[in-house]
This record gives sequence, structure tokens and C-alpha cells, in this order.
Amino acid sequence: MTTHEIEQLKELHGELEDVIEARLKEFDQLWLNADEDRLFEELVFCLLTPQSRARSCWAAVERLSSMGKLRCPAHGEIQRELRGVRFSRRKAEYICMARALFTVDGRLSVRSHVDPKNPLQTREWLVGNVKGMGYKEASHFLRNIGLGMDLAILDRHILKSLVRFGVIPDIPKSMSRSRYLKIEAAMADFARSISIPMSHLDMVLWYMGAGEVFK
Repeated sequence: MTTHEIEQLKELHGELEDVIEARLKEFDQLWLNADEDRLFEELVFCLLTPQSRARSCWAAVERLSSMGKLRCPAHGEIQRELRGVRFSRRKAEYICMARALFTVDGRLSVRSHVDPKNPLQTREWLVGNVKGMGYKEASHFLRNIGLGMDLAILDRHILKSLVRFGVIPDIPKSMSRSRYLKIEAAMADFARSISIPMSHLDMVLWYMGAGEVFK
């Protein structure tokens, strides 16, 4: 990592800052104003993203939502709409299991399982209870509903960039809890050292890999 590379990163952040702030404000509004179905859409999106393109996953969520299939009539019906999403059968099952988990007294209730004052504790609960949700997916979900701005979403784009900037020596072959938290802490230290907020840095690094600011 050179001073020039850091300056380029800061320059890119300056170019994207307004777009990033607008997107983060949208996330904030979800927790404040969205209904339970809308929050569940974000959780489904994050369950779909492992090893799949974000755009394809969100398109699948929109199809499922518009057809009323996120109520989980049968996981086979959901699977048919997961075009472009890898491991579609397994992920359809995850969606139905999540729907059952977040249904309280016959009604969908995502908020009742989320503590907005303690995203770290909520992340642990999500990882321990939502089938198919690891630390990356749980962090992504919390960020997307405005509650995980200091959490790292360690997908392949972010990890590659962290290697590039010398934050980590290489991309780990597997991601245990301790390894995830160690890399997250290293990323937070890096963010502080270059004066870019953690939530902004995530989106800048993702932009470098994907070419857009999305979700």
C-alpha cells in the first residue's frame, strides 16, 4: 500500500460521498418507517446474496414480493423465481424457515427480534438462529435496515480490496467467527486511519469491485 493509493481511495470516496450518504439515509428510513414485509424483503435479499450477484438477488426479491410469494406458500414456488441465484433450492428453504421464525402469533414481526440499540448482540442472534445467515449476511441485513453502520460486510469485493490495501495478508479460505471479527476490527482500524467512516468505506471498496453503489 502506497500513499498514492490511499490518496486515490480518499479521492474516490469524495466523488461518491453524496451518493453513499443518500443511500445510507434510505437505509435509516427503512427501520423508522418500513412495514414488516419490507424489512423481511431485506432479510431475504441478504439470504440470497452468497455466491450470487446482488442485482440478480434483488430482482428475485422484487418478483417474489410482487407475486405474494414471500408468504411462503411452498418453497418450490419460491425456487422457481430465483433465476440467477445460485443454490436456489437451499435458499428457497432458508426463506421459508426465516418466515416461520419471524412469525409471531400468526403475524410477521422482524422488529421483535431486532434490538436497535445493540446491533452486535442482534447479529449474534441472527447468526445463531436464521438458517443460511452468517456474519456477512447478518451484517449486511442490519446495515440495510439502518442499524449496522459500524459492521463489516466481508464479501469477496471487500476482502480483495483489504488485501490490496494491506489490511489483511490474504483472503481466508474459510471464515470462522473469530477470523471474521478480527478482519472486521482491522477494517475498522483502517477506516479510522484514513478518516473514512466504516459504512462509507464498505461502499467505496464494494464500488471498486462491482462498479456501482447498490445495496
